[in-house]
Amino acid sequence: MVLQNVPQFLVAVYGAWKLGTIVVPLNPMYKEKELRYFCQDSGGTIFFTLDEVASALDLSFLKETSVKRVITTSPLDMFPSEMELPDLLKGKKKISVPGTLDMLELLDRYKGKKVKESGLSPDDVAYLTYTSGTTGPAKGAMNTHGGIAFNARVYKTVLHMDENDIVLGVAPLFHVTGEVAYLAMAALTGIPIVIYYRFDPGETLRLIERWKATMTLGSITVYIALMSHPDIKKRDLSTLVKAYSGGAPVSPATVDQFQELTGVYIYNVYGLTETNSPSHLVPWGKRAPVDRETGALSVGVPIPNSVIKIMDLEDGTRELASGEVGEIVDYGPMVVPGYWEKPEETKHAIRDGWLYTGDVGKMDEDGWFYVVDRKKDMINVSGYKVWPRDVEDVIYQHPGVKEAAVVGVPDPYRGETVKAFVALKEGMEGPVRPEEIISFCKSRMAAYKYPRQVEIVSEIPKTLTGKFLRRVLRDKVQ
Repeated sequence: MVLQNVPQFLVAVYGAWKLGTIVVPLNPMYKEKELRYFCQDSGGTIFFTLDEVASALDLSFLKETSVKRVITTSPLDMFPSEMELPDLLKGKKKISVPGTLDMLELLDRYKGKKVKESGLSPDDVAYLTYTSGTTGPAKGAMNTHGGIAFNARVYKTVLHMDENDIVLGVAPLFHVTGEVAYLAMAALTGIPIVIYYRFDPGETLRLIERWKATMTLGSITVYIALMSHPDIKKRDLSTLVKAYSGGAPVSPATVDQFQELTGVYIYNVYGLTETNSPSHLVPWGKRAPVDRETGALSVGVPIPNSVIKIMDLEDGTRELASGEVGEIVDYGPMVVPGYWEKPEETKHAIRDGWLYTGDVGKMDEDGWFYVVDRKKDMINVSGYKVWPRDVEDVIYQHPGVKEAAVVGVPDPYRGETVKAFVALKEGMEGPVRPEEIISFCKSRMAAYKYPRQVEIVSEIPKTLTGKFLRRVLRDKVQ
């Protein structure tokens, strides 16, 4: 499923589950190379996407996968006829894509038909949500129906959600946040979700006021974008009393600025795709403390029925005391059973049910947790994880590139952004400028992945054995 936040997402998910099918949600910004990998790795047989996405792709790549059918839908297909089109959808038209099936035509063709429900169990896989996880290229985390239902109940309980609440869907539905904090939690509670194709700060402010949204969960980038919008003081945000942020580090200063501007306090939440969204939450009505030593804002306390440890960074076998810094390790019903058809990666990340997150943190004497560093080279861009090798592989396709190394650099808006250090081949006709490398990557990668910064260097620093020293590059830009 390669969709924006449209009602068809929900229809397709529930339809697939009735048949016992696993859903693989993917980012509509992905290009053919990325989509080919996910289709091949998952073994997916139906490719369901927006007509505007399908028409922009060369769908011949699907011949190299197990996909048998392509179904398309227009973002206009299920938009309420009585409502005025928002700016995000104005100018869009339904597109006929040759060789594909149309969702509305299929629904009409099979109207009134029933299927024998598959009788799924809590242990069955609901989603394969792809994540780079703690190591390596993207892997399909097996989010089970039981794990999703458990954390939906966590959100409902800890946030005191009831029939008076309305969820604002600022995060993508293809992300674990949308899957659990929106769809599952709202279904469990029996409340509406406000969805609007994709995030736009002006539309977000309008919809909070229009529908009196009470709860949302998005990356801190969302809140920074709202603060920067000229309508921020014109809109009534007083109903948004359960504003949560996760997926990227949250600065205490940003929380203070947002509250001063809007009166809304941003609560922190921490988790991974492998924990079905939350493993830690700041309980509603509580203010997160700030760690005196690191200046980090607490990500909360462990969710109910979980056990969280801080383990040593050497081999992860020694539990550390409060105040000591180590790797965050999770255990509980929220942890996925593993990665799709990747037993070695599963064995590395999940040991006897304990998930080694790859994130470095600490717990204070009162039980509040703080994320203070990142163990691996992963780059976190607005809550999306970027693996440096993916970016480097594309850069190497440029004929003028000899060496390339990618690191994450601090970014006041995205949390982190991608920076590439590039060494050029000798004897190139004419200089290769950083802007050319950026443009080259932009046309071949998802928008959040391509490097926003490129620095041309004479040589990439290396170890004696020839490995790139990303640590040296990171130190250079800090």
